[in-house]
Amino acid sequence: MAKPRRGDSLALTIDDLAFGGEGVGRVDGYVVFVRGGVPGDRLRVKLYEARSRFGRAAIEAVEAPSPDRVEAPCPYFGRCGGCRLQHVAYPAQLAFKTKQVRDCLERLGGLGAFELRPILAAPEPYGYRNKMEFTVAEEAGAPVLGLHQADRYDVVLDIERCLLQSDAMNRLLDGLRREVRARALSVYDQGRGQGLLRFVSLREGRRTGETMVNIVASTPDVERLGPVAERLRECLPGTASVVLNVTAKKASVAVGTEEHLLVGRDHIRESLGGLTFQVSANSFFQTNTVQAERLFGVVEQACVLAGGETVLDLYSGTGAISLLLARRCRWVYGIEVAAAAVADAVRNARANGIENCTFLEGEVRHVLPTLVRDGVRAEVVVADPPRAGFHPKALQALAALAPARLVYVSCNPATLARDLGDLVRQGYRLEWVQPVDMFPQTPHIEAVARLSRA
Repeated sequence: MAKPRRGDSLALTIDDLAFGGEGVGRVDGYVVFVRGGVPGDRLRVKLYEARSRFGRAAIEAVEAPSPDRVEAPCPYFGRCGGCRLQHVAYPAQLAFKTKQVRDCLERLGGLGAFELRPILAAPEPYGYRNKMEFTVAEEAGAPVLGLHQADRYDVVLDIERCLLQSDAMNRLLDGLRREVRARALSVYDQGRGQGLLRFVSLREGRRTGETMVNIVASTPDVERLGPVAERLRECLPGTASVVLNVTAKKASVAVGTEEHLLVGRDHIRESLGGLTFQVSANSFFQTNTVQAERLFGVVEQACVLAGGETVLDLYSGTGAISLLLARRCRWVYGIEVAAAAVADAVRNARANGIENCTFLEGEVRHVLPTLVRDGVRAEVVVADPPRAGFHPKALQALAALAPARLVYVSCNPATLARDLGDLVRQGYRLEWVQPVDMFPQTPHIEAVARLSRA
């Protein structure tokens, strides 16, 4: 059969999911990616992109649904770029993510024998997020607060209710939308560099019930936004913090260069593992509180601490892992690039009466070699890098430190595989990997890997 062409109508069976959540089918060996396809589906699809080795197609008809296909509960599903697996039964999502971790480690990392532990399923497949970021845009002359349409960064869907966040956060989102419209607040236009509102970020302490609204705007218009903050607190009395972050940069990033407190405190509190954490607007904190507690339990078990060890916590954020481990070791050094997160970590240590932690601000690739040169030695290192994984210089410094045990927490199986492959070549043995489903309904997966010095 000749290679399919754009516009062709094809019959195919979906036999796999790609890393981004697209279904994968084949027509005489030609690979076709189908958004919305579920392994086991028999579909009629129309090809809208035809390259030499693969194509992409849209579903015309589901001729025979997979037993793993379910009805997506969200009215925005298929249009919103956020949750791409709502139409896949949760057990099948877990199987896909387990396979994703194994495939990456074996194919990309070239790793030999290791134990892949059963994935830790989330007890709450919906309503689990403690942080959401929404874009403020203008559609048909009216302001909208929502999420980007799938593959369209120029189109924002007006989201009335997101199923991944709690009812309290949805009430805050609705209240803010009403205030923006009632007060006719202007929306930032990136092309012209004019207008006020850019983003809104909502946070919630799932164990404390405290909520935060972070309004990101182009100017420090406290006079106009102060009354909005007061109305939000009336809308939801548990609102402990409303802050204004200001950025004049054109980049579409929901982080400000200066912050103004509008109502309440500059942080909210969360309880995790018996400790209390203060989380400010621009600090990183795991977005799934329940699963984070389980994840940190896996990390603690992997460290095998006897009480006399020095531990390094790389990419330490607001200090959650550092403070949990400090109860079981001699000393912890946490390294984090975000100044706000370091400040939160110091406050968190003080609030919990923990004195055996030192938090250092800076990039791991710069701070870690300095610690090594200063004579700091650690028996155990925990690392929780961003999706890009380790910078090569940071990985080189880690190998020079040569801790006996290394616990790697990753949100990206591809960079995890790359970094683990490098560490194995530098004398480490991969013992086991524990996947943890932090983000149900999405293709994303977290994993904890334990390595020991060979």
